[in-house]
Amino acid sequence: MDTPKTAEFAHIGKSVVVKGNLTGSEDLYVDGQVEGSIDLQGNSLTVGPNGQIRANVSAKTVIVQGKLEGNINASLRAELRKSAIAVGDITTQRVAIEEGAYFKGKVDVQRDGTKPSA
Repeated sequence: MDTPKTAEFAHIGKSVVVKGNLTGSEDLYVDGQVEGSIDLQGNSLTVGPNGQIRANVSAKTVIVQGKLEGNINASLRAELRKSAIAVGDITTQRVAIEEGAYFKGKVDVQRDGTKPSA
């Protein structure tokens, strides 16, 4: 199990179901279910192998090992591990998709400090 490397992180276990808007100012590890939205500006989200997310996600770094349905807005990095199932669009500066990961959506890679022209 890859848990965040810092000591300051919150953990949602396998049996926990969260419905609604989830915000925080620390790293979050989700191995349960979340429906709604997740906003962790400046922090990282890790979806564990048992995690099931149906939400739009906004965080500094997003690592997916489980299932995520929704758009990912990662200000620094988005990573889909080989066990990941992700459906939705990814907006980030850096993206990594391991062989074996399932991804359906589009990727928008943005350069540091630049905004896309509308």
